[in-house]
Amino acid sequence: MFTLETAATAAYVVAALLFIMALAGLSKHETSRAGNTFGITGMAVALIATIALALARHIEPIGLALLVAAMAVGAAIGLWRAKVVEMTGMPELIALLHSFVGLAAVLVGWNGYLHVEADSTGAEAAVLDSQGMLGIHSAEVFIGVFIGAVTFTGSIVANLKLSARIKSTPLMLPGKNVLNVGALVLFLALTVWFVITPHLWLLIAVTVLALLLGWHLVASIGGGDMPVVVSMLNSYSGWAAAASGFLLSNDLLIVTGALVGSSGAYLSYIMCKAMNRSFISVIAGGFGIEAGPAEDKDYGDHREITADSAAELLSSASSVIITPGYGMAVAQAQYGVADLTRKLRERGIEVRFGIHPVAGRLPGHMNVLLAEAKVPYDIVLEMDEINDDFDGTSVVLVIGANDTVNPAASEDPSSPIAGMPVLTVWNADNVIVFKRSMASGYAGVQNPLFFRDNTHMLFGDAKDRVDAINAAL
Repeated sequence: MFTLETAATAAYVVAALLFIMALAGLSKHETSRAGNTFGITGMAVALIATIALALARHIEPIGLALLVAAMAVGAAIGLWRAKVVEMTGMPELIALLHSFVGLAAVLVGWNGYLHVEADSTGAEAAVLDSQGMLGIHSAEVFIGVFIGAVTFTGSIVANLKLSARIKSTPLMLPGKNVLNVGALVLFLALTVWFVITPHLWLLIAVTVLALLLGWHLVASIGGGDMPVVVSMLNSYSGWAAAASGFLLSNDLLIVTGALVGSSGAYLSYIMCKAMNRSFISVIAGGFGIEAGPAEDKDYGDHREITADSAAELLSSASSVIITPGYGMAVAQAQYGVADLTRKLRERGIEVRFGIHPVAGRLPGHMNVLLAEAKVPYDIVLEMDEINDDFDGTSVVLVIGANDTVNPAASEDPSSPIAGMPVLTVWNADNVIVFKRSMASGYAGVQNPLFFRDNTHMLFGDAKDRVDAINAAL
């Protein structure tokens, strides 16, 4: 018999399929717009089905009013933030959104406790007890609160670091690895205790423990690893959503949370491999990283170049590779870079882009900026596709990148970024580095590239410098 319940279930299946199609679409530049559309459609279907399901279960008028009010407030905030956020602000915005998912999981977990464990004589507790599911429910509450709280504070710290409200350097508390492992062991012990005797103070204790652990995990990770942290927190938020799905008996939340959690974890793993970092060490807050601190070394004098001289060098080049970074995003120089690319290609000069896996502060950050400026997809290459081509390239333009082109990563074992694969731009005939100053990068490490014999420093705002080169051409 067809009912609103069965219709909602069918709608959840459709929404889950749309979310899977969204992930598939977002994996390629050419299909990313379609992937985004699939995701939006899937979420719209899920919301409509949830409202219909609430109506079918005879929700109280006050409950319906709160539901509509919550959707209205959320939609208003979402539309406003989407309209005003700059591309440079996307990493910290995403981190902040992850914190909302974590907080929601904490609230759902506490709500589950108050309706079941705290009301042991209530109807819900009686039903679960008769089915032998009361212990499982208690475990779901405890684990959901723990994951949600870790995600909540971890995401807030990531937001503060990415927006430069706090320092990006890692927090190095004495025995930090012992603190992290000890917190996990204590969580497991408290979980067993709560399942056996679900006391309120145990839930309070695990909430406080998880909030502190989430803060410490991300605070212990340095700026060089922050792009991995964003995708890691994405994974955490997915598992938090899945935990909420189990508590609410909502299949769509379980499926969607599992999709987000697994895809975020896999992306984190890929990025760690690209940075030669241990996945376990990053998610454990830097556990096992043995690289030493940054040191101030005398690398000699740097050489400066003017925009006119840079234009002359580009005019006589046969091949050019552009390696963008966060500085290009800050300066909004992507449109000028796209114009420069067009001018050089019209002169018969081969132009390509080299994108480091963690360029910017968000996976795919540079790709989105270049696509926004209409740079052809086929000349935007990943690091492993272009790294062998720097040798013999006439000119490399390093626009706002720093740590991702630092030769110390492969030449200085004592460097904090030692072992991280980087774009080997120094192998080109000439390198022009666009920077505002000689300051170190986000990881706080000086870059010896700036002092190489074939490197020229072009100081100033990246957009202004690119526009000046275009004018000279």
